[in-house]
Amino acid sequence: MDEPGAIDYMKLFEAYGKDFGPAYLEPEDERYRLLFDQICRLLIQPSLFNLSMPQEFHISAQRYLSGDEKTVAHLRDPQNRHFMLSDLYDYVHLRLHMGGPGW
Repeated sequence: MDEPGAIDYMKLFEAYGKDFGPAYLEPEDERYRLLFDQICRLLIQPSLFNLSMPQEFHISAQRYLSGDEKTVAHLRDPQNRHFMLSDLYDYVHLRLHMGGPGW
């Protein structure tokens, strides 16, 4: 139950550039749609790291992947997906570099 961990998330983010924080300001393209899908799939996997992060990330990913109408409609907007990715990036980056028990 060790994976995925912070490093697994950061490896995905690093494929798209060093600082992912302002990604929500960038235009939509296939790279970010793929990254969002990959991140959602990591979020629903059982791991100690995932259990320690805010549940809103897990809930959104689970609902999105299961086709929940409201969640899919909300996350159909590229800006909402980018904002979620940006928030998750900030959270994972802080946990990786600052440590701490999580939420």
